[in-house]
Amino acid sequence: MLLFLQIGNGAGPSIFELFWSSGPIAKLVFLILGAMSVVSWSIMLGKFFQLRKISGQTVEFMEVFRASQRFSEVNSAAARLSASPLVGLFQAGYAELDTQIKAGGHDPATPGSYQIRSLESLRRSLRRAISVEQTVLSRGTAFLATTAAASPFIGLFGTVWGIMIAFRDIGVTGSTSLATVAPGIAEALINTAAGLAAAIPALIGFNYFANRIRYMRVEMEDFLLEFINLAERNFT
Repeated sequence: MLLFLQIGNGAGPSIFELFWSSGPIAKLVFLILGAMSVVSWSIMLGKFFQLRKISGQTVEFMEVFRASQRFSEVNSAAARLSASPLVGLFQAGYAELDTQIKAGGHDPATPGSYQIRSLESLRRSLRRAISVEQTVLSRGTAFLATTAAASPFIGLFGTVWGIMIAFRDIGVTGSTSLATVAPGIAEALINTAAGLAAAIPALIGFNYFANRIRYMRVEMEDFLLEFINLAERNFT
């Protein structure tokens, strides 16, 4: 704290002025961390609004799904609720049902009745759809994890480099005065702070979104079971 006060008083340059007069390595490290932070915040804001939209449309889709008497009615409503991952699951299951029925699932002895050949094929189609939707939901979160893990080490590299500069200046001048070591220490401190500033929000964001996506995965698993139960009751 004393170092910051001494560097930042009115009698001399501020810590940021010292940093911007420092070498290219320190500036490069700072720019990398700044870019990672900007991208992380963009991902987090985009993901937040995406998941909020998904949650609203998922609730609406389930209301339509449970209130409808026919799958064709649900399919008609699905187009306007396409943000919900459950719509992707439903469309995959509906397409598999339609394929099996067209392949000969109609029972001529019972007019108006349709049968499917394999519930296991339907289950596999729904499982594939869950994997696809999971990939879409998780898009961008890997970068948050990378930022959270790598930023402190990138900042640490800048810190070590700044300390090396400070020791070099001491060796060249033979002086340990604050004016001699200030540029190197400024590099070290600002890159340390930048690394933490990039890592902490990214870590919090990653954990938050991972938890939300995990909950949506549970919703998809529940919907799979509900869809299979309906198919088994009505088409077998």
